Amino acid sequence: MVEKIGVMICGHGSRSQSAVDEFATLAEKLPPYLPPEWQMEYGYLEFANPLIRDGLDKLRENGCNKVLAVPGMLFAAMHSKNDIPTVLNTYSAKYNIDVNYGRELGVDPKMVAAAAGRIQDALDVANKEHGEMALHDTALVVIGRGSSDPDANSNVSKVARMLWEGMGLGWCEVGYSGVTFPLVEPCLDHVSRLGYKRVIVFPYFLFSGILIDRIYGFTDKCAVKYPDIQFIKASYLGDHPKVLETFAERITEQVGEIPPPNCALCKYRTQVLGFEAEVGSVQESHHHHVEGQGASAPGSNVEDCKLCDTYCTGECRLDMDSHDHDHSHSHGHSHDHDHSHSHPKYPQAKHPLGPESARKK
Repeated sequence: MVEKIGVMICGHGSRSQSAVDEFATLAEKLPPYLPPEWQMEYGYLEFANPLIRDGLDKLRENGCNKVLAVPGMLFAAMHSKNDIPTVLNTYSAKYNIDVNYGRELGVDPKMVAAAAGRIQDALDVANKEHGEMALHDTALVVIGRGSSDPDANSNVSKVARMLWEGMGLGWCEVGYSGVTFPLVEPCLDHVSRLGYKRVIVFPYFLFSGILIDRIYGFTDKCAVKYPDIQFIKASYLGDHPKVLETFAERITEQVGEIPPPNCALCKYRTQVLGFEAEVGSVQESHHHHVEGQGASAPGSNVEDCKLCDTYCTGECRLDMDSHDHDHSHSHGHSHDHDHSHSHPKYPQAKHPLGPESARKK
């Protein structure tokens, strides 16, 4: 049988239509970086259409008998390690098609270069509008997504250190938009006490959406609280050329003699401090209940939410998650069904600088 290769970009999906659109734009810019005979499709895990299986259907219907799939995500956490592989493995077994699964973007020199480019762009604008300021007088705050997986969280810190040391900024702190600690506001409160005249806040994210709004919202709030400090908002990564190059490498490296492993310091494979009980846990998806619910589905669109005044603080998640992940919570919409699995409790769920810090005082 003649081998015909297809490429599948597996995104997470978002309740923000702008984030969905940006992912599609990035995916549509990838083909020039790949061999011209390879067909490429993309799909989402939840909240947005097309689904991952929709993209796989297109590849299969066009004669592709080998699929090179990659997670459209910065780091490997639950979505990359559990949810997407479940979808891919299920599809591969059902249709007897060879589906390979590559690495996440990860800690990569090209990704660090893309991040530095976004930060430098913001600094250039700030210098033009507010006057030059020495890098040693500027503190950098890198905000990651935040996960219950320490592997992903620690990679944000590594990227931050490489940016800090590589650019020669005065200081650097790391915060997260949710799940873990410190969240954005307590992180910025801490940095504001360090004596730096300028603080540049950089969301280490691929796309816009509800979490970018949250990061910028808390940055604006802190700018009011600390008027003597100049807060600068850097852009997220987006479709930076170096991001596209990294995506292409994650695809093409799968056809090398020895494809690199797609999981390194994984809590499911080795004992990680604080997460020892999760070694050997079943890795399965729990996103089937929101497949196909696009950003325009009733109740799933963040723009429809009226719980917060200006931007999503994440406070509503506290009550949803307060029953130890028993899965009777909703993801911005309602659904009545039982789940046959559960997640281990995140050991730092009650950390005072984590999600609990979002409660209105």
